[in-house]
Amino acid sequence: MTFEQEWAGLRAAAAKRIAMQTNSIPAEGGGGGGAGSDLVVNRDDLGAIGNDAYDLLGRLAKEGDIARSSTFDAATALTNGNFVSGSAVLKVHDFWQTHLKTLLDACAQISNHLDYSKAQHAKDEAKIEGDLMRISVLTEYMK
Repeated sequence: MTFEQEWAGLRAAAAKRIAMQTNSIPAEGGGGGGAGSDLVVNRDDLGAIGNDAYDLLGRLAKEGDIARSSTFDAATALTNGNFVSGSAVLKVHDFWQTHLKTLLDACAQISNHLDYSKAQHAKDEAKIEGDLMRISVLTEYMK
């Protein structure tokens, strides 16, 4: 399986897991203050996407670096043999390393951000539940 095929498969799977609609209203109607207008964050979805990003980060760190040493050795050998292509191979090596690092950083940021969002959502939910519990206790006393 090529990278493009695998990437297309991962994108399709992620699209199926995400049920958020942006820049539109639900088909059942209306915007505003109804129950249908609540933003729902499913921790399982966030966790699955974060886990995929973490897995991709691990695979990229391992598999994206496989050819680094042999490419560098080839560039050195070609340059030492007075081949002009040695400098070109070194440029490819450096270009790949730069972009691999950028991609690794992006995957790490996605994974970390989704882990943070999941944890923050749980904290917010607990705070809201606590606040509502205090209000319901006061309401009972006022009856």
